[in-house]
Amino acid sequence: MTGKFITFEGGEGCGKSTQIKLLAEHLKQKGYDIITTKEPGGTEVGQEIRKLLVCGDKDKFDDVAEMLLYYADRRIHLTKKIWPAMQKGCIVLSDRYADSTVAYQYYGYNKKIQKDKLDEMYKIVAGDFKPDLTIILDIDVKKGLARSFAKAKTMEVKELRFEGREIEFHENLRRGFLEIAKENPERYVVLNADKTIDELHQEVVKTVEDKLGL
Repeated sequence: MTGKFITFEGGEGCGKSTQIKLLAEHLKQKGYDIITTKEPGGTEVGQEIRKLLVCGDKDKFDDVAEMLLYYADRRIHLTKKIWPAMQKGCIVLSDRYADSTVAYQYYGYNKKIQKDKLDEMYKIVAGDFKPDLTIILDIDVKKGLARSFAKAKTMEVKELRFEGREIEFHENLRRGFLEIAKENPERYVVLNADKTIDELHQEVVKTVEDKLGL
């Protein structure tokens, strides 16, 4: 595949969608073909799975069922959107990918699901495929949640299933993303998201240029 795959990760309210939009505009101006997407919900079928995962009662299914839904969404996302776009030479920017599954289902739930089980599922779904670059936007949990709840007031569909969990869950989640980044500093870059939108955008652009030469 000749394209590139860049993923954005982080806790609730860290500003991923805004930064992806700005980066997409920047790269399009430089002449690149850009596809923006998200997990869950990057495909038509995935949108139905997303409704199950991010809306409603936080306890409507257990952690194993939740994990399987994420991997079903990911397989459809890869085969129907990400891989075809990359084969055409596009740069794909995704709001969340597999690192979120590890952060939420392993760290967030205090390691109820073993890490090797998540790794096995990933291997089945994606093989050896990995993002070319993952940018983790890090922010204080309470600040991020406040942003997320404020945004939800303007949304017709309230996607607050995870925001409603206890603070401990979100602290575990944040720690998980930072630990994931430490494991592979070549692929991961952690940026402080507690900045103005433009300041953070400039750091994202510099990261992409430095890491991938775009």
